[in-house]
Amino acid sequence: MLARQSQFDMQKIHSIDLNLTINSGQVFLWNKIGDIWFGIDGEDLLAISEPFKIISPSRKINRFFREDDDLSKILSEIEKDDLVKSAVKDFSGLRLMRQDPFQCYISFICSSNSSIQNIKRMLENLCKKFGDEMEFDKRLFFTFPKPEILSDASNKDLLSCGLGFRAKYVKQAAKMANLEKINFASLRKENYKSALETLKTVPGIGNKIADCILLFSLDKLESFPLDRWTQRILKKYYPKIFGDMQGKSLTEKKYSELHEKIVKYFGSYAGYSQQFLFKMERDLYKKNWL
Repeated sequence: MLARQSQFDMQKIHSIDLNLTINSGQVFLWNKIGDIWFGIDGEDLLAISEPFKIISPSRKINRFFREDDDLSKILSEIEKDDLVKSAVKDFSGLRLMRQDPFQCYISFICSSNSSIQNIKRMLENLCKKFGDEMEFDKRLFFTFPKPEILSDASNKDLLSCGLGFRAKYVKQAAKMANLEKINFASLRKENYKSALETLKTVPGIGNKIADCILLFSLDKLESFPLDRWTQRILKKYYPKIFGDMQGKSLTEKKYSELHEKIVKYFGSYAGYSQQFLFKMERDLYKKNWL
């Protein structure tokens, strides 16, 4: 099987810090072996080394690192205050990724009430049990399961992967994707609010998980996933702009109202702001990544 290095704008590619980007809570099925990061992206495998070189057995080029974004424009628009400017400077090589939508969809359903390390274990177990074997660079990998495979999986087999209460949601979500009740190509074309509401029809997907899927796989750069970390950031650094934000959970109405305020302040690339601030705050508390 021939491998192919993706043909990218090398100036943009060389500005990416792989360790920062992969260790930023966006992806989970990645492992660093020596100087090479190996990652599963749907039915594909990416092997990435520095100086920047991407090799994929599938020969596909999918602009995984969003190198088609006008990064100079985006960064100039999100640098609204000294805090964001500082985060962009400190994590200058951090980028958003454009993941396989089905894998991203299942990954963030599995993320509910879980740590990054536990999410990684669940997803690796799903790949080993339901994915296809792939040999590459004399190593064995497992691709992400197809929707039709997961939709037919038994609850017992899903539970054996450590999913716990998430098992029934993963199965239902896979069924909806397999039946194209959730159509990722269509969601990519829809506006943010419409796509958000469509994803929330899936059991187990609320606002935060839907926003993660939209931001990390469906090009909705105004998405700003609101979890305990991002709520803490807004409350800690922006109390005058976003209010007191008392309470641990946000109602549907409060989430929507807060998102509108976020986009009004950070702009249409609010998702980029979120990623820099999220990385900054978790590193400040010395939280583990992959």
